[in-house]
Amino acid sequence: MAVSSLHCLLLLAVMMVNTIVADDQPGTACSEARCGENGPPIRFPFRLKDDRLQQNNDCSYPGFDLFCAGNQTAINLPIMPITALFVSKIDYKSQQLQVYSNSNCLPRLLLSGFDNRSLINSPFQLRNRGKNSKNYTQLKCTSGSGTCSTLFIPSNSEIDDYQDGVMFCTKMIEFESVPYQIYKLLWRGYDGSNIPLSWSTPDCRHCEAKGKGCRLKKGSAETECSASRKVATSGSILLLLVVSSSFYLYYLRKKNRENSRRIEKFLEDYNALKPSRYTYADIKKITDKFKDILGQGSYGTVFKGKLSNDIVVAVKILNDSTGNGEEFINEVSTMVQIYHINVVRLVGYCADGFRRALIYEFLPNDSLEKYISSSVSAGGKNPSLSWKTLQDIALGIAKGIEYLHQGCDKRILHFDIKPHNILLDQNFVPKISDFGLAKLCSKDQSAVSMATARGTLGYIAPEVFSRNFGNVSYKSDVYSFGMLLLEMVGGRRNINATDQGNMDGIYYPEWIYNLLEGDDFRILIEEEGNANIAKKLAIVGLWCIQWHPVGRPTMKVIIQMLEGERELTMPPNPFTSVGQSSTNAEQPTRAAMALELEVIPE
Repeated sequence: MAVSSLHCLLLLAVMMVNTIVADDQPGTACSEARCGENGPPIRFPFRLKDDRLQQNNDCSYPGFDLFCAGNQTAINLPIMPITALFVSKIDYKSQQLQVYSNSNCLPRLLLSGFDNRSLINSPFQLRNRGKNSKNYTQLKCTSGSGTCSTLFIPSNSEIDDYQDGVMFCTKMIEFESVPYQIYKLLWRGYDGSNIPLSWSTPDCRHCEAKGKGCRLKKGSAETECSASRKVATSGSILLLLVVSSSFYLYYLRKKNRENSRRIEKFLEDYNALKPSRYTYADIKKITDKFKDILGQGSYGTVFKGKLSNDIVVAVKILNDSTGNGEEFINEVSTMVQIYHINVVRLVGYCADGFRRALIYEFLPNDSLEKYISSSVSAGGKNPSLSWKTLQDIALGIAKGIEYLHQGCDKRILHFDIKPHNILLDQNFVPKISDFGLAKLCSKDQSAVSMATARGTLGYIAPEVFSRNFGNVSYKSDVYSFGMLLLEMVGGRRNINATDQGNMDGIYYPEWIYNLLEGDDFRILIEEEGNANIAKKLAIVGLWCIQWHPVGRPTMKVIIQMLEGERELTMPPNPFTSVGQSSTNAEQPTRAAMALELEVIPE
């Protein structure tokens, strides 16, 4: 009954709106939208890509598509192919919009548009090209020390006025009628302030002056004035209220399924959050024909590349013989769901015939393995990190793994946590990489079944080899993380931990446990003040490598242990069941029994 009444009210409202608008003008005004309460109004020639009420072809103009990034209004232009520009204001009377960016490259990208290469496909131009504008020349200069730099000077000036320390300059490009504000930003540095862009076509200024709306004529590229925006907007608001009320009841009856589909469609089309797809020709250009190799392994080769002068990336070219593409599909499908400060970001990918590649953000400090491998195996040349830095790195890795286990729609099991797969940025912030072996499972189930073991020897949990230890689950990542922590403490690789010559056949983690139990742990620490950090990392690591998964803590508990100031309790000896029988080692505690894991079919 309520739904039928709303349908009648909806029909009446539509008739009223059509009557009011028809009395005012023969054309119908286009609807108006916003991104957020304080966002600029979006109407012709602009349109909001994901707004169903603005899909009328007569109510938008090619090249004027906007989208919402949260509550901010954004636009993609040829000068910023990867990062969107944010729109703070749209002045329809003067046909001008104010844009800004989080990138300090915006002035240079705008300047490059003056040679008609970057802005040729854009309807927008910089304002004030005549007034307060000059011709500028871009020079490539070499200093006395041999370093190169770029110099922008007025075309009618003398190079001697700007030649402080410059030995030789070569003219590159001359830009005509450059607004002074852009030139000023090149010298002072871009601070995120607004930059005005204007458009000349389509021209709706005569309609705006009359307080009218604007739209395309039917079957024409010319514009015409439509109904008063005030009348049309009031009618649109009334219509929207009635439609919203009707759909509200409909959604309640259908359990919001339609709304969920709309959100999913929005996320699928929201290209700003997706990695870009590249051709193999693009990959060759990005890597400068595979000039700079960063690393090599069984999976393929990693090259250094550039998407632009300021965006450096790492390009992983997968071997042609790498399975049937399962690892590639695995990594791409997993990475598009992840955004976390402690997980490496997938920038793009290539699937061009049999050629496959993955493009990641470039992290200049290489992998954690470089800093913690033993001085013996590295020839004593590897740099070392302070204990405080190692603690911060351990905490960052733990937060990244906890995000994979709990922060996504599905639980992501990495299955290859090791120092080689922990990359470090310029500030030594750790980022988990290489999701080729990852598996996804439902968050309300805790274990997975696998046909074969996966991972790297020395970091693989016991249950991955034998179900006698328990079910494979997210606790398998906890075990790998524990081995990584112990390696950080001892500064050596666990796969070489049973070296008879160096350790007399003692398993390396067991050796660490014996040192802690006998209060001899300080022999590993050079400085007295670092003993507490090293001891904390070692104890947490030993908790993580308990043989049975139910005896290992979750990543949330591990984070609390690493962040806490209290002295940690020593875990049960995980090695007693290896060389000798132990009743306590074989029998889980009552609390552990409550954490038994349910098997998930693969």
